[in-house]
Amino acid sequence: MKGKHVLLTGGTGGLGLGVTPAVLAQGAAVVTIPYRNPKEVERLKGILSPADFARIQFVPADLVEEVSVENIINQMARVDVLIHLVGGFAMGKTHEYSFENWKRDFDLNLSTTFLVCKHSLKRMLETGYGRIVTVGSRGAVEPAGQLAAYCASKAGVVALTKAIADETKGTNITANVVLPSVIDTPSNREAMGTKNAEKWVKPESLAQVICFLASETAKDIRGAAIPVYGSI
Repeated sequence: MKGKHVLLTGGTGGLGLGVTPAVLAQGAAVVTIPYRNPKEVERLKGILSPADFARIQFVPADLVEEVSVENIINQMARVDVLIHLVGGFAMGKTHEYSFENWKRDFDLNLSTTFLVCKHSLKRMLETGYGRIVTVGSRGAVEPAGQLAAYCASKAGVVALTKAIADETKGTNITANVVLPSVIDTPSNREAMGTKNAEKWVKPESLAQVICFLASETAKDIRGAAIPVYGSI
């Protein structure tokens, strides 16, 4: 990604702590990171060198609002790479799950993906180059009970990414999705305990797969759904 302009959503989150340093290490010129929590920006700053931190542009944003997404992308000189990490996990039995929570899950996991892909893709088509990498889930292809909203919304992410890959055939724009199992983040350890954490996918490991798909080298990979399951 040397010299590339990257839009990295979720770059300050638990997965972002692994992906953001990897993107910078790949030589990205400018990394634009939308954020909502200033404390997470400070947490990320604590693991980066001053030189790396200087290559990041932080933009306060709500990715469920289309105007907010448009404003982010309009501020960028160009969008060479989109890496979309934003998403959320929730559980509940289908017959007990509220419609409000269902809509919230779809907004967080699928609507944000649609909006950032839509507006990034417009810019990529103008320049004739682009790499789009989204994050689905193992649950998107192996749904489990009490995870209906999460699995269904992540399945939508997979379908959307594959559709974009088909729409961009014949161009130097690709779209691919990774399918992690449980990711070893602080929030997952807090919610699930640490008993099986050594089997979970490390953010740094998933970051290497994401960065490859986001690179020029991966020009012949499009519409792929890559399982990254760890030892589970």
